[in-house]
Amino acid sequence: MAVMTLPPRSPRPLLNRRLAPFGTTIFAEMSALATRTGSINLGQGFPDTDGPEEVREAAVRALRDGRGNQYPPGPGVPELRTAVAEHQLRRYGLAYDPDTEVLVTAGATEGIAAALLALVEPGDEVIALEPYYDSYAACIAMAGGTRVPVTLRPSGDRFTLDLDELRRAVTDRTRLILLNTPHNPTGTVLTRDELAAIAALAVERDLLVVTDEVYEHLVYDTAEHVPIATFPGMRERTVTLSSAGKTFSYTGWKVGWVTAAAPLVTAVRTAKQYLTYVSSGPFQYAVAEALRLPDDYFTGLREDLRAKRDLLAGALAEVGFGVFRPQGTYFITADITPLGEKDGLAFCRSLPERCGVVAVPTLVFYDDPEAGRAHVRFAFCKTEGLLREAADRLRGLKGLQGS
Repeated sequence: MAVMTLPPRSPRPLLNRRLAPFGTTIFAEMSALATRTGSINLGQGFPDTDGPEEVREAAVRALRDGRGNQYPPGPGVPELRTAVAEHQLRRYGLAYDPDTEVLVTAGATEGIAAALLALVEPGDEVIALEPYYDSYAACIAMAGGTRVPVTLRPSGDRFTLDLDELRRAVTDRTRLILLNTPHNPTGTVLTRDELAAIAALAVERDLLVVTDEVYEHLVYDTAEHVPIATFPGMRERTVTLSSAGKTFSYTGWKVGWVTAAAPLVTAVRTAKQYLTYVSSGPFQYAVAEALRLPDDYFTGLREDLRAKRDLLAGALAEVGFGVFRPQGTYFITADITPLGEKDGLAFCRSLPERCGVVAVPTLVFYDDPEAGRAHVRFAFCKTEGLLREAADRLRGLKGLQGS
């Protein structure tokens, strides 16, 4: 009896086409390179010390008391939702109902993913300020949206937003603007005037705004963080995201939150419940206590990081980098062209062997890599001793450059 055989199926990639452009993140590559070479990792943005002891003890106490060891409530534990609402009111005068207008997420990254999955239909356009955190592009793609970059460009020692370019980017297909201020990786903090113009545009064109404000407490000198939700007509159209990792130096806990008008939170929660559903139970109670720390803590954090910024920025300038002094975050963007270099990716891949320091090339955060080809990012959220050691190693580039 003849055996019927089916023709071979045409090969199909395992990864769906929306995610095909995205491989291993640059952070994974550079952190692995740091480990392999024994280099100082100034690439990925995580502190090398823990945050406040009283916050850690609050987590231990929650564990021992059995709070959060089982599934916490889907929206987050009431204590944290209340603390987030109090924080927004105390800091910014924004009143949110902790029961209907606050949602706890697995870090701000999950919050961004849930917001975009909930609010963006396939074909919708999403305007994002580039260079941007790499998850933005992937999340827009997963939602089926079309990414429309508006580029922050160097001006003096900072990066600035061209408001006319932003206006031109809005079309009839634009659904929302994805903001990030204080901005990673450039360190730019959008001004009141810039935010007012963005808010007016959003109201005029009936756009939603999703705003990533995880670096809200990390601003320096005369810069100030102003949530765009505080502007006229914006509370009802803005989804604000923040998290505990950057402010309290417990990045591994992955505790973030969304604040928005109730209909927006309901939409985001609908998507979020099918991602992690819940997470970080005991840590939620600890973060609730962290948000109630006295103002001295937040002031001390800023002053400590400002001094570290100045230390590393001075060393980079001494070596010959072009330095864009950040107004916020804990990253410095540097221009490698004064060193006779042209390609940030090649430079960062060779830097560990040359001087034992790891940085991140910012070209990977652009739709057009040429816009950031010559820029690299260094993190300064490390101990002073480690930063001084990194500075000494980087100074070795001067000798190599002159040889």
